[in-house]
Amino acid sequence: MSTDPSNPSSRLPVVFIPHGGGPWPFVEMGLPKAELQALATYLRQVGQQLAAPPKALLVISAHWEEPVATVMTSAAPPILYDYYGFPPESYRIPWPAPGNPRLAARVRELLSTAGFATSEDPARGYDHGTFIPLKLTYPEADIPCVQLSLKQGLDPAEHLAMGRALAPLRDEGVFIIGSGMTFHNLRAFGDPRAHEVSAKFDAWVQDAATSPADERDAKLTQWMQAPYARLAHPREEHLLPLMVVAGAAGEDRGTTTWSGSMMGTRISGFQFG
Repeated sequence: MSTDPSNPSSRLPVVFIPHGGGPWPFVEMGLPKAELQALATYLRQVGQQLAAPPKALLVISAHWEEPVATVMTSAAPPILYDYYGFPPESYRIPWPAPGNPRLAARVRELLSTAGFATSEDPARGYDHGTFIPLKLTYPEADIPCVQLSLKQGLDPAEHLAMGRALAPLRDEGVFIIGSGMTFHNLRAFGDPRAHEVSAKFDAWVQDAATSPADERDAKLTQWMQAPYARLAHPREEHLLPLMVVAGAAGEDRGTTTWSGSMMGTRISGFQFG
């Protein structure tokens, strides 16, 4: 799986993408079409900046937490329809990307070397933080994919350190993708009062993500000091994939690759490298 680590031009970027809500682009949910089209267009373009298709994908989804960092190891992961109350067709959406047990073992090796306890799950399927956005980005589902869980406790410094441990994968043809949302307060979606909250918090996240590496990591570690932090994230699982991605970014400075809205709230996506 290796490429030439001495050649920076072969190093893949890392990205944080907003994955929207539920099965949003593939079933009618009554959401504003212009918002959905803008986000779908962005997600379709996420992989186009790469010079060549990656050898594999490593996805850190907001929708998987374990006591220790855990990887899926199935060679043919199923789909985990981890959403509720949607039309029947929502539970028939396919994305048959193969797994990659070798990559899963490599992820565990890197994390273990960095001092993290790890585990594996041979039955885990792709949750909607992975198969929904990546069905747009990689509709052919022909690139092997492995999911890595968040670690319970959701400590931002720990997740930045996890990302740092995984950085060598960028030189091995692995495209690291954090899948979450810069705003995730389910009770506030669609509430006009949430617009200002999300806009101010999202502006803070954009500033943090695009700062020099040391400043970026310090800000992300102290994310609860941001304006409206707990209103934007009553629980921070949708922000933590950004921490892993920022850690894997190393010295690469982030750019805001997309900024738009979901049900009237501001959300953004980022690329590093």
